[in-house]
Amino acid sequence: MTVEGADTTPSQPQRPVLGIDIGGSGIKGAPVDLATGELATDRVRFETPTPSTPEKIAKVVRDVVDEFAELIGDGPIGITIPAVVTHGVTRSAANIDKSWINHPAEKTFEDVLGRDIVLVNDADAAGVAEVKYGAAKDHPGLVLLTTLGTGIGSALIHHGVLVPNTEFGHIEIDGHDAESRASAKYKEDKGLSYKAWAKKSLQRYYSVLESLIWPDLIVVGGGVSRKAEKFLPLLELNAEIVPAKLQNQAGIVGAAWLADDYATHRKEPLTNAVVDPTGGD
Repeated sequence: MTVEGADTTPSQPQRPVLGIDIGGSGIKGAPVDLATGELATDRVRFETPTPSTPEKIAKVVRDVVDEFAELIGDGPIGITIPAVVTHGVTRSAANIDKSWINHPAEKTFEDVLGRDIVLVNDADAAGVAEVKYGAAKDHPGLVLLTTLGTGIGSALIHHGVLVPNTEFGHIEIDGHDAESRASAKYKEDKGLSYKAWAKKSLQRYYSVLESLIWPDLIVVGGGVSRKAEKFLPLLELNAEIVPAKLQNQAGIVGAAWLADDYATHRKEPLTNAVVDPTGGD
């Protein structure tokens, strides 16, 4: 529950906050200056171990933390993962080992690192970052972020409040899992032009999403968004649709913001993750 009139702006810490983004091929991290949303130093990247089990990934995450231990002090750490996360437990696993399913992941990381962490779905972290610092900054309405890549990730933020674990990439459209017919991987596998992909796949996908949730703004992320001018203008939608701004830094930035927000307000992680789109002014 958000208390009306309460100060929901995260503190501006003297030290930057570490965000770590776990992916299927790499684990990236950097301290974030939350006053600007910019990385305070160059990020580091380690290969995702094989097999990508919780224990092996936690050890690599520890290596990331060790790189920045002096800079971040004893502050909280935000970690993204390609999985549904409820109350610190990973309920699914996308491009990581299936042993993550129903695993007490947040506790695993805290045991290995010996410090507080906030664990968040990777698309949710990207959505928070775009609302706080990126393409949806200061937007007061309903914002939908989708990441177009190997699959489709999603984040839904209403009046600044994150609704976690939406998984709109897996809605059924015309008898098929949506991402199997609209992801960037589908475009590549089928050899589609940007025009054909937009007209045949993305138009149908976003039209169905609009009919279900009626967003005010759609933000499109993922690597393919760097060429957004080739396909976004071809879509005919009610909502404004724009490319994401933070690109591959979004997960790191969003994770760091959520970690600081939780440390400041001590809310249940990702049940009331408040994002103040006004910046608290």
